[in-house]
Amino acid sequence: MIDYVLGTLLLTNNHLIIEYNSEYFDGELLYTEETKQRYVSTESSEIHPCKGMAKIFLKGTAPLRPRSLRWDLAEMSSIFLRRFRLRDSALEIFFMPSAGNGNFFSPSMSSIFIDFGSGRTGNARRDDLADLIMRLSPNRCIKQWPDKHHLILQDAIRRAQNQWVNGRLSNFDYLLELNRLSGRTFNDLCQYPVMPWVLSNYSSNEVPDLTNRDNFRNLSLPIGALNAERLADCLERFESFYDQAIPPFMYGSHYSTSAGVVLHFLVRLHPFAALHRQLQNGHFDVADRLFSSVARTWEMVSTLLLLLTSFTSFSFFKTLFLSQCIGSSAAEVKELTPEWYSNPSFLQNRNNFRLGSSQDGDIISDVTLPPWANGSPEKFIEVMRCALESDICTENLPNWIDLIFGFKQTGPEARKANNVFFYLTYYGSIDVASIENEGKFDLIILLF
Repeated sequence: MIDYVLGTLLLTNNHLIIEYNSEYFDGELLYTEETKQRYVSTESSEIHPCKGMAKIFLKGTAPLRPRSLRWDLAEMSSIFLRRFRLRDSALEIFFMPSAGNGNFFSPSMSSIFIDFGSGRTGNARRDDLADLIMRLSPNRCIKQWPDKHHLILQDAIRRAQNQWVNGRLSNFDYLLELNRLSGRTFNDLCQYPVMPWVLSNYSSNEVPDLTNRDNFRNLSLPIGALNAERLADCLERFESFYDQAIPPFMYGSHYSTSAGVVLHFLVRLHPFAALHRQLQNGHFDVADRLFSSVARTWEMVSTLLLLLTSFTSFSFFKTLFLSQCIGSSAAEVKELTPEWYSNPSFLQNRNNFRLGSSQDGDIISDVTLPPWANGSPEKFIEVMRCALESDICTENLPNWIDLIFGFKQTGPEARKANNVFFYLTYYGSIDVASIENEGKFDLIILLF
């Protein structure tokens, strides 16, 4: 579960302790507000008696839990330097909890993500504490030392690659490991793990033949280049684009963003539903713009054209924000999240959220699945996972990895691969410390 809290970090010879300063977690406050809204009668102004559950939780249950979280340093399995809000100021620690875990409040919490603040001070604090924690960690723990982190990552990538080549890692697990080593994490929506579209057949009545290449997406091309007509339009704009402050780009959107991808796909799950509503002034987005159909989503990412003309820098941020949040714009270049290959729950509205009705009068609830899934989210996930692990995907997966994690991300190779995105999606493209307009900075973070 993703939650955020301000706190004080204490380090002893044996334990890492976080004493949090706020009375409630952000997620708890979102839960209580959501509970109040859910039990408001739609037929009258009367409030359902269950609305009191929120008050009972805040005044009764929440204060009973411990005011600190504790982890045993002997259970650390890996420590990685991370970025947060485009800054090198965070640390992520993974644990392998034993039966005697001292974290009473959440014994299943196997990782923590800690940010040490903005600017060079935050970076220095992070590096100093990381160095100290690594010295206290077990010998078996994987450590990304601040002064030689590139060498450590290269060694870890080689090990994962060898395991995958030798069949000891599945495609799914290999991609998760690459996400982790690249800095992506389930603890940060802006750096959420990314997975590829693999299948291209979401319309047939029969389960796609996984030995037929026609049922697979071309993994050597980024999503924006799958449609020749859209690619031609993007290349024309790339060649003719000129702005003194903004380098030319092919795609104004991105394949993985917090608002446009993660919250869009996971809107039916907690805590993503509440975070989605935060972006929409407390409400779910317009029903026609919510994720409601697998086939329609694939059609949008593989066929629609991106049409952008002249703009000024800050107004363009607003335009991008709208295109990312609506989830149905012409700027669709979305890849997927790990849930598409592992968790059928994100396709079901088990929380009975009121997602509204489309312009056609259809009530939005569960996601409409391809005919071959026979209405079963479990079968859909099974077929998607089988496609990901198929021989055809395994053969072509390195091409996609080159685009997302490898040498085709930037530079001349990215240009040759038609893989150039808006410049703010690249780390180090701007000096974040020099941005004085906090509203503009927050919008950049939200988008990328």
